[in-house]
Amino acid sequence: MVKKKSKSSLRENIEAIIIAIIIAMFIRTFIVQAFKIPSGSMLETLQIGDQILVNKFIYGVKIPFTNGKTLIPVKNPEKGDIVVFKYPEDPSKDFIKRVIATGGDTLEIINKKLYVNDNLVEGETYAVYKTSQIYPASKTSRDNLKKIKVPENKLFVMGDNRDNSHDSRFWGFVDLKAVRGEAFIIYWSWNKNNFGVRWNRIGDLLL
Repeated sequence: MVKKKSKSSLRENIEAIIIAIIIAMFIRTFIVQAFKIPSGSMLETLQIGDQILVNKFIYGVKIPFTNGKTLIPVKNPEKGDIVVFKYPEDPSKDFIKRVIATGGDTLEIINKKLYVNDNLVEGETYAVYKTSQIYPASKTSRDNLKKIKVPENKLFVMGDNRDNSHDSRFWGFVDLKAVRGEAFIIYWSWNKNNFGVRWNRIGDLLL
């Protein structure tokens, strides 16, 4: 009978750490990733200092280093989804906004009123307007945007803080390949102004 040579404690610990790292990398790449909210463009839905989890599987498994090529398609983003994506003007940055229109939709903004497919969008309880001032289209596209059609495989996105969000009104559409996933829960929230945890926000589902 041959006795198996036992592994040293150091080797076992190293192997356990390597396995844990591989599992964590797999989860982060294909399933769930954490993001921190640095700005107020999604107020009041998301506060500065909120830390969220993003479902990366829901829109399909994307192959790393392939410019967003999808291996296992699941579904495409839908109107109302809160998505994290690569900022079109600087792909090294991640942005988070809400999907307003998808490929094939028409969209128009008249004096802050949003029309999708020629229908006034109502009941957006998450949309916030901080000021009643309305700017003409000649000055900015924030409050007035001529009718446009969203190309296939593109998204039109806006922040919930409609008067203070740098979004598709200013820089155009988001390619589906640039979408990282859908935000679904707040797992931590830190208020740096009051130097405290927002306990009441932890565990909030994002709708």
